[in-house]
Amino acid sequence: MEHVQVEARPRDREATRARLLAAARALFAEHGYEHVTVRMIAAAAEANLALVGRYFGSKAGLFREVLAEEPTIAPVLDGDRAGLPARLAEYAALRMHADPESRILRSLERSAGDPEIRQLVGERVRTALIEPLAERLGGPDAPARARLATAVFLGVGALRRNLGPEEPTPADIARLTAAFEACLGDVPPET
Repeated sequence: MEHVQVEARPRDREATRARLLAAARALFAEHGYEHVTVRMIAAAAEANLALVGRYFGSKAGLFREVLAEEPTIAPVLDGDRAGLPARLAEYAALRMHADPESRILRSLERSAGDPEIRQLVGERVRTALIEPLAERLGGPDAPARARLATAVFLGVGALRRNLGPEEPTPADIARLTAAFEACLGDVPPET
């Protein structure tokens, strides 16, 4: 009997990594961080359990990567400084009408009580919102102004999640623009 040599299927690290991320995103959204195991993620991705550790370090590292793939406000920061409050208002207004069934939002809501998740989300808010906005603002108290604007921005998302989506009106955008102008503006020094 002749022995036939079969070539091994080439390994595709990026495809496996993408499957793990997709499985994690779906499972975190459905069950919440604390109820999802690495074994569940690997099984859903049809991947070896050890690959989660190899590619992401841990379940928390995998969740960090899921968060990192989410959109940022970077495109909103482009453009003139004077138009930044209006661009932020328009972006926030879009969040008023955004899909409340966003997988990452569901995941964060279901996992909000987990200390590890709070730390990861805090890190993401700092690196994706506060720090880029503070850098774009420059000047006195830029981090404080960026934190305040971020609070308004995140508040819009929280309101939508709690009350449901609403079509933003021109008045909503005008008020949000005024709120962002107040948050981002320089405060005159006390005399």
